[in-house]
Amino acid sequence: MPQLMIVSMMIFFALSLPVAVAIGLSSITGIAYAGINWLVVPQQLFAALDKFPLMAIPFFILAGNLMESGGISQRMVNFAKSLVGGIQGGLAITCVLTCMIFAAVAGSSVATTFAVGAILIPAMVKHGYPTPFAASLQATAAELGVIIPPSVPMILYAVSTETSTGEIFIGGVIPGLLIGLALILYVWLYARKHGLGKSDGQDRMAVWPAFKNSWLALLMPVIILGGIYGGIFTPTEASVVAVVYALLVSLFIYRTLSFKKLAPVFHRSVVGTAVIMFIIANAGVFSFLLNRAGVPDMLGQWIGGLFDSKYLFLMAVNLALFIIGMFIETSASIVVLAPLLLPVAVQFGVDPVHFGIIMIVNLALGMVTPPMGVNLFAACSIAKISLEQMVKPLIPFVAVIMGCLMLITYIPEISLYLRDVVYR
Repeated sequence: MPQLMIVSMMIFFALSLPVAVAIGLSSITGIAYAGINWLVVPQQLFAALDKFPLMAIPFFILAGNLMESGGISQRMVNFAKSLVGGIQGGLAITCVLTCMIFAAVAGSSVATTFAVGAILIPAMVKHGYPTPFAASLQATAAELGVIIPPSVPMILYAVSTETSTGEIFIGGVIPGLLIGLALILYVWLYARKHGLGKSDGQDRMAVWPAFKNSWLALLMPVIILGGIYGGIFTPTEASVVAVVYALLVSLFIYRTLSFKKLAPVFHRSVVGTAVIMFIIANAGVFSFLLNRAGVPDMLGQWIGGLFDSKYLFLMAVNLALFIIGMFIETSASIVVLAPLLLPVAVQFGVDPVHFGIIMIVNLALGMVTPPMGVNLFAACSIAKISLEQMVKPLIPFVAVIMGCLMLITYIPEISLYLRDVVYR
C-alpha cells in the first residue's frame, strides 16, 4: 500500500494537480487498495486540524496582510533605509534588513515578498539595480519569513512532531540572523564590485525622524517575541495579539486603513488559510495511513543500515529535502515528511529542534528554486519579468543560503544555544 500511495502521488503531481488534491487522492487510492473503512477519512481529516497551535496560522497570515495594507511595512522600510541607506548598496541591504524585521511578525515568506517587494523592487530598479537582481534578492530575503520566528512552517513542524512551538521558535532566531547577515555581506560586496547603489542615500530620512515615524511599527515584533519568550502569552495567543495590534495601529493611529478596506484583507487571509489547512487535513490522512503500514519503522531501519554516521545521514537529508523542496510545497513537505524523518534523526542523536531548523531552512530554499518556488513567482509578478530572467542572478543567493545551511547542520549550537539558555 505505501508504495502505491507514493507512486500515485507522484503521478498526480506530474499531472499538475494541486498539492492537497494529489495527497488526498493518493490517500484514497491507498484506502481503496487496502480495503480500509472509509470512516477513516473524515476522522483523520478532523484529527489533523483539531490542534490548538494551528489556530495561530490564520491570525499570523491576517497580521501580515494587515501590515502590508496598513502601511506598517512602508514605515519599516523607511527606518531600515535610514540606518543603512547611506552605504553603497544600502538599498539592497535595506531590502534584507526590512525582511528580517517584517519576518518577526508576518510568519510568511510570500506575504513578506509582496509587502516589502512592492516597495523596494521598484526603488532598487530606479536606482540602477538590474531588475532580475532586485527580484532575486527580494525573493531570497523574503524566505527569512519562515526562518525567523514566528513562522507558519515552524508551527506545522511543532504540531506534526509534537515538539514545543516555543522551543522551535527560539531555535530559529540565530539561524535567521546568520542568513540575514550573510545576505547583507553578499549584496554589499556585489554592489561595490559592480558599482551599484552609489546614490542609494537619496531621499532617505535621518535616523531619529524615521524612528519617530515608525516606532509603533517596530514595537510590533518586540511585543510579539517578547511576550512569547517572557511567558506572557503562548505563540498561538501571540498571533491574536499581532492582529489586534496591527488593527489598532492601522485604523486608529496611522489611519492608513479604513473599515471599508478590511474586506479584501480578510478575503486574502481566508483564502491563504484555507489552502494551508486543506493541505494539512489531506496530509493528516496520508500520514495516518503510512504510520498504520509501519513506514516510519521501516524507513528508520533502512536508513540506519544505509548510513553509519550522523553526519552522512544529515548530508543525505539535506540533499533529499533540497530536491523535494523544488517540487513540493513547503507545508505539505513538513506535515508529510517531518513525522517520518524525525524518529530516524533522533536515533542518530539529532535534537528535534535542531532537526526542525535544518528541515525548515532546507524547504525555505524550495521557495526560491524553480520550478515551484512561490517567492519567485511573487517577485516576478511585482518586477514584471519572466522566471528565466531571474535564474542567473539567483544562483549566488542560493549558494549563500546553502553555505549557511551547512553551518546550521553541523554546528548544532547555532540552533540550540538560545533554546538551552531559555528552556533548560
